[in-house]
Amino acid sequence: MKIAEDVYRATDSFPPWERYGLALQMRRAAVSVPSNLAEGCGRKGAGELTYFAGIALGSCNELETQAQLARNLGLSIPESLIVRIGGLKAMLYRFIAALGRRPAG
Repeated sequence: MKIAEDVYRATDSFPPWERYGLALQMRRAAVSVPSNLAEGCGRKGAGELTYFAGIALGSCNELETQAQLARNLGLSIPESLIVRIGGLKAMLYRFIAALGRRPAG
């Protein structure tokens, strides 16, 4: 959730013409990560959690791409935020792998 909060703060400084473009896309992707993890945790079984964690990972990949694009365009995205998004991706990959190794039940 901290990354989502930081994405909101960073995109606040985007120019007005980007508010409904890249800024909105980044915010949606950032919010999707913890939201899908929360939904997966509220479901029954590791299969559903794995499914929603996979969706969260996809959103994290999307966010990373958008953040890199914004940075390439000269918009105010700190490099440290992009690095943290990469770290979150790595954690999600490990989490999904660990779920695959859990015994059923």
